[in-house]
Amino acid sequence: MLKLSRLPDGEPEIFASIQGEGVSCGTPSVFVRLAQCNLRCTWCDTAYTWDWQRYDPARETIALTGDDVRERVLELAGGAAARSPGIKLRIRTAVVTGGEPLAQQRELAPLLTALREAGMRVEVETNGTIVPAEIAGLVDQWNVSPKLTSSGNEQAAREVPLALRWFAEEPRATFKFVVATQPDIAEASDLVARYGMPTDRVMLMPEAADPETLADRSPWVVEQCQLMGYRFGPRLHVALWGAARGR
Repeated sequence: MLKLSRLPDGEPEIFASIQGEGVSCGTPSVFVRLAQCNLRCTWCDTAYTWDWQRYDPARETIALTGDDVRERVLELAGGAAARSPGIKLRIRTAVVTGGEPLAQQRELAPLLTALREAGMRVEVETNGTIVPAEIAGLVDQWNVSPKLTSSGNEQAAREVPLALRWFAEEPRATFKFVVATQPDIAEASDLVARYGMPTDRVMLMPEAADPETLADRSPWVVEQCQLMGYRFGPRLHVALWGAARGR
């Protein structure tokens, strides 16, 4: 069984939208938001997936089989006809996000296998603290977002050398750093250098949960990207919908 986030209407948080971040920004995608996380970021915009002091897990999570999740994803990807062999999917990308998906990688492996067999490419969002094992060969694109001091996590929790080295050596991995201040930029650059992350696979994204903050911080982050040689990571979903869930 997989533990997923639950939307306010009680349904699992599986939805069709566009990828708002990373190198595939703008790509039509079906999202699967899993519950549980091993970090505790102070600015997290999905704290309802893990913060059981503020949220009730009985209301915020739901357990589903991999087969049930697969059926829901394919329904959104191409309608009921997608279940028939040979039917071309309308949406070809599935994004597994969280929470921290790698906290459930053993349970996740059969689902990713089934989605790939159905013709979908798979992206996984991760904080880069867990080394992939069961799903290492089942992911087309890793969207890695290492956390900085500003996240509020202790260094030993947010920086796991074995995991960061694994992703730095993985050509399917790109790195997204959420930044709001100059110290964030310096810390991100230190991680990039220490772990040998290829700079052409590094993005800086403004920390923002609403369109106004995003618009205010983006020009400064663009300038920093020009100075450091990194990509700018637009947060398209924030610009369009703010912190709305299921978008």
